[in-house]
Amino acid sequence: METLLLNRAAVAANARMPEVVRAVEDAFAAYERGDALMPAKSYVDLPRYDGDFRSMPAYLDAGDWDAAGVKWVNVHPDNPRKFDLPTVIGTMIYSNPENAVPLAIVDGTELTMQRTGAAAAVATDHLALADARSLGIVGAGVQSYTQLEAIAAVRPIEEVVVSDLDPDAAAAFVERFADRFDVRAGTVEEAAACDVLSTVTPATEPIVSREQVGETTHVNAMGADAADKQELDPQILRDAKLVIDDYDQTTHSGEISVPWAADELDDADIDAAIGEIVVGTCEGRTDADGITVFDSTGLAIQDVATAHVVYEHARENNNGYPFDLVGTEVR
Repeated sequence: METLLLNRAAVAANARMPEVVRAVEDAFAAYERGDALMPAKSYVDLPRYDGDFRSMPAYLDAGDWDAAGVKWVNVHPDNPRKFDLPTVIGTMIYSNPENAVPLAIVDGTELTMQRTGAAAAVATDHLALADARSLGIVGAGVQSYTQLEAIAAVRPIEEVVVSDLDPDAAAAFVERFADRFDVRAGTVEEAAACDVLSTVTPATEPIVSREQVGETTHVNAMGADAADKQELDPQILRDAKLVIDDYDQTTHSGEISVPWAADELDDADIDAAIGEIVVGTCEGRTDADGITVFDSTGLAIQDVATAHVVYEHARENNNGYPFDLVGTEVR
């Protein structure tokens, strides 16, 4: 059986965002029901290179389909400056769980962008105002683009404010979406006042203050994925309905991990996991809610779900490069 090699262009072409959002939502539900296996994300720290590798395996049964895979991904903040490479580079092996055949080897960089946007969209759909029309984005790197693409699939976004320390990055974002949205570069304060706010930076100390966030804003805290990262004033977390993706990961390496380690937050501050909201055991946004926050660390089940969508469409469209990885001889 042949294995498909799917490069970045193939992933982008076959990741139909509305379908990816639904698949990621199904993955959260499967995880909550106990129909997923996801060992803890393991880290290989490389202080010599100011970076790390992460291994993320998972299996999930979504009912109509099941799949398994593992993503080998990194974070090297110096890559753009030193090597003209992305900060995050990843490779996904997507496998048939029945016989272990590797169905595809997938570019994990684009895959990560797509599934991260989709996770924010799932949370936004359950936690933002139903008529949310403005989106603020802090951080105009590669992750910012799919934040807008995905969130616009679940809310009628019209106005977009993007804020970045690099004015050229913000300008490039504005240029990319100027024909589809009322989009402009602005300050963190202007972005944080929007109906929905996504933070996608590598910050290690708060860049959004409590006073800047609108009283009914939904915040997708997407950037903190290591123990020393932090984007939000802890008071935002204390005042908000706080929703996480996974308890172990968020308390170890999510947005809540720094105040958690300092005993500024505890279990009582966490209102729900996103899977609990998706399956209906906990409520999403209610009329009584003000600020809501989704603390996303990124789960391997999201990668498997996104790879499923990409692989199925790639086969339909004869995309990718088929090759014989396993071989036909049985040993």
